[in-house]
Amino acid sequence: MTESPLRSVLLSAMHRVLAPVVRVMLAHEITLPMAIELLKRVFVEVAERDFKLDNKASTDSRINLITGVHRKDVKRLRELPGLEANLPPKVSLSSQIVAAWLTGRQWVDADNQPRPLSRLGGNHGTASFEALVASISQDIRPRSVLDEWLRLGVVTINEADEVVLVSNAFIPKDGLKEKLAYYGHNLGDHAAAAADNVLAQNSPWFERSVHHDGLSEEQVERLRGRASELGMQVLTTLHTMAEQDHALDENKAPGSTGQSKRFTCGVYFYSTDDQNVTPEK
Repeated sequence: MTESPLRSVLLSAMHRVLAPVVRVMLAHEITLPMAIELLKRVFVEVAERDFKLDNKASTDSRINLITGVHRKDVKRLRELPGLEANLPPKVSLSSQIVAAWLTGRQWVDADNQPRPLSRLGGNHGTASFEALVASISQDIRPRSVLDEWLRLGVVTINEADEVVLVSNAFIPKDGLKEKLAYYGHNLGDHAAAAADNVLAQNSPWFERSVHHDGLSEEQVERLRGRASELGMQVLTTLHTMAEQDHALDENKAPGSTGQSKRFTCGVYFYSTDDQNVTPEK
């Protein structure tokens, strides 16, 4: 079959998209046979979910036809449990606690920066780390959260024995499971939005970038710092709006406002050499 110009462009784009993904996979010993098995599973799941005929359930034969995955593999893969169940559940809780620390009026200072918090509520009233954790969940001990965050480098303890937030987002330094969970969530949602835009599904998602070349390393670092500052302003504002909307609806009966929806808004910054040339060996 002759390769069309459009397919050639798509394959080139997919090569660029897959290269950093393969870099992460190889770094964690995910080899080609394992990747092929995973790719088969993704092909089957997407075909079953997004390529139905008149909203009817697809047969193994139809999925085999549109994906090229052998029919025996299709049957086997459709019977497997979902992979999403393997994501660490504590990521969501930690994110909620940090988000509250960043936006709650009792947890920030006059400049809207996260305040150092006493460990226990009895030391300085209600603005304590113990109260912060309790405001999100009564089912986990604040001490357990603190110990884990100290291990991951998310917080430190200052000379006044207060808990200080090191990162203005939950980005663990040593928690590889948490990093990989965020990797899947953020990259997956970004890719889903981009796919919808390419395939013209519904109204286009906001997905924009700014790019320049010919800059010095110092100039890029200055822009990187500014991007982080502006990005956190956007994310904090959206989180506050979402929390306010949720508070308005929390007394309503479940499902009274229709289907429950979620959203992700991401801001990223990346830099590399102008010419991505592979070094000679």
